Amino acid sequence: MKIYSLTIIIILFPILLFSVVGDVVQTISTPSQHTTGLAFDGEYLWTVDRKTDMIYKLDASTGEVVKSFTAPGYFCTSLAWDGNYLWVSDMDFTNTSTESYSGKVYKIDPETGHTLHTIATPYSDPQGLAWDGQYLWVSDNREDQILCISSEDGTTIHTLTSPSKDPRGLAWDGRYLWVCDRDKDEIYRVHPQSGAVIMILKSPGPYPWGLAWGENALWHADYQTDKITRLNLNDDTPYVRTKERLADIELTQEVMNFGPGTVTEMNVYLAEPRNRETQEILDILYPEPPDAFYTDRYGQRVAHFKITGLQPGDKTSPLMRVKAKIWDVTWHIFPEKIGSLKDIPKEIKKKYLQDDVKYSLTHPVMQKAVQEAVGYVKNPYYIARNIFDYLRLRLFYKRVGGWDIAPTILQRGNGSCSEYAFVYIALCRAAGLPARYVGSVVVRGEDACFDFVYHRWVEVYLPNYGWVPVDPSGGDKDSPRDQTMYFGHLANRFLITTEGGGDSEYLSWDYNTYETWEADGPVQLRMEKLGEWDLME
Repeated sequence: MKIYSLTIIIILFPILLFSVVGDVVQTISTPSQHTTGLAFDGEYLWTVDRKTDMIYKLDASTGEVVKSFTAPGYFCTSLAWDGNYLWVSDMDFTNTSTESYSGKVYKIDPETGHTLHTIATPYSDPQGLAWDGQYLWVSDNREDQILCISSEDGTTIHTLTSPSKDPRGLAWDGRYLWVCDRDKDEIYRVHPQSGAVIMILKSPGPYPWGLAWGENALWHADYQTDKITRLNLNDDTPYVRTKERLADIELTQEVMNFGPGTVTEMNVYLAEPRNRETQEILDILYPEPPDAFYTDRYGQRVAHFKITGLQPGDKTSPLMRVKAKIWDVTWHIFPEKIGSLKDIPKEIKKKYLQDDVKYSLTHPVMQKAVQEAVGYVKNPYYIARNIFDYLRLRLFYKRVGGWDIAPTILQRGNGSCSEYAFVYIALCRAAGLPARYVGSVVVRGEDACFDFVYHRWVEVYLPNYGWVPVDPSGGDKDSPRDQTMYFGHLANRFLITTEGGGDSEYLSWDYNTYETWEADGPVQLRMEKLGEWDLME
């Protein structure tokens, strides 16, 4: 008897090759237990401790203390390195019980520890410092602002709204600011002129405070864990999945004929979901088999149900059941790494730069709006982002019934999620940036719930990143951080069923489901389009 052996080779290297933006690649301990500020001088790390009132120079590989000296103040909160000198911010308390204090920044000789210069900060609560090559940046916790100030006398050059409500450490990477926030336990990459949040990373610790930039990496000091971590910023993987949801969803299009006539023929189309970055479709079941399957010009597959002779009092309920894994997904986009509009594939441009009745690209209202929103910007990321901000400031969410064309919506100043999507797509296409929409069934609160409102948003094509979600109807938030949660981020509340660019042969301008019908005599139809959510067993 021959015995056959089967050798199974498990190849692990693809997993090892890919890293995610924000991954911790190095950890060292802080030299003290109350570390606030952090700086990097190109070779060594520097920390300041608010309780020992000491500044420490550390070996960046081991965390070993190379040098230390007394800090210039008694409640030092942050550090910055300008290429030659250290800068230290301090909450200069008169009486902590009355919270009587003022903000100061000291210029320190790193060799002697001597104070060379002192300036007062514009506000009293400086928590972070950064040096951009010309000016100092200060985050003020009490005012929730980030200020660019002169290192000579503290004159305010520029002011930004903080991304969130508890800003701490700051760092400068040569293009953008980085800000950490204690309340959200997040780290933000921030545009230094507009204050827009470009990227959101989860903090590696529960009390982020110190930040520093060096060796093409972000360093972070956590006040609670007493650890310094170096974070990876190589974007081998452009997005991160978290918060997996195992869901069982039923999508139903129920139709009842109240008569008195007969529906001689009805065609119901259910949009079939597919695998995407945000979801994995495990199974699709039809209790009653569809009559056919079709694919429209945008590649959307639909299940077709043909119903004939629907008499008064009769009911039909075409149903699709989907089992899926759905994730919360965040895209980590570096605008400077995005290609140009010329780099977009021709087939993408051909399909998703077309005009259509809802878009009206050549309408004077749209031409004026795209010039106001985009101007002479060429970077595809900032084309998309500027249009996002333009609509955020000019539209408010309101469902008024029906889906008007883009110029009408802009002139009216409000719209539903679908109308927001039409306007956004129209402006992107008018600017030369391909855009499309996706439609979904939505979790409304609990894991077991139903949805009959649904939701639609946009995807834009960014060279080197592909299709990225943008929800213009969700961007009307107060904080820069919350606004950015609708640009390049998608929660795990959505089963995306539909992907379209305009008028579809089977779904028209609708999504999830659509129907057409003919009747003999007058009929009154009751339509119930419903998505039922439950946890997968």
